Amino acid sequence: MSNLAALTGEPLALDLVNTRPSSGDLLATPDDLRAWLALQYDRLPEAREWAAELTAADLHAVHAVRQHTADALEYARHGTRPPDADLEALSQAQRAAPAIHELIWDGSKVTALRRRTGPAGARLAACLAEAAADLLADPAVTGIRQCEADDCVMLFLPAHPRRRWCSAARCGNRARVARHYQRNKRA
Repeated sequence: MSNLAALTGEPLALDLVNTRPSSGDLLATPDDLRAWLALQYDRLPEAREWAAELTAADLHAVHAVRQHTADALEYARHGTRPPDADLEALSQAQRAAPAIHELIWDGSKVTALRRRTGPAGARLAACLAEAAADLLADPAVTGIRQCEADDCVMLFLPAHPRRRWCSAARCGNRARVARHYQRNKRA
């Protein structure tokens, strides 16, 4: 990844969209993708098994899911209908790696683990497309905001109605320092 750290902690689909800040791409190489996935292992534990297998073609599939997610979110967060092409592309990404409930005997009972089938890149793209579908179908999607910093394009779902920045430490601090500078410059 670049020297700009990835923002994490938002819904997974927003974390994915936020890998494309206003300057550069945090997922420029398969290694960048693996590094970002390592930050998401708590939400994508199955990715540990196949992250090493990811290729440039898989990165391209993730980029496509990210673009379709970003495009659909831009409409949905404003309460308007997303383009059918974006919704269909996200659905198609999920169909490329179907989810099954794998039955496993744990020694005392049968348990069912939800897993996706197919190549590593298709499974990753499907998981990310599913996260996008969950977010797009959530009524909270209209609460998604873009950071108010002038040079920031990051999206977030505020837990507090007064939240204005993607990160208080990143953009919030810069905005406060700029306001302080402007106040003191006039004096």
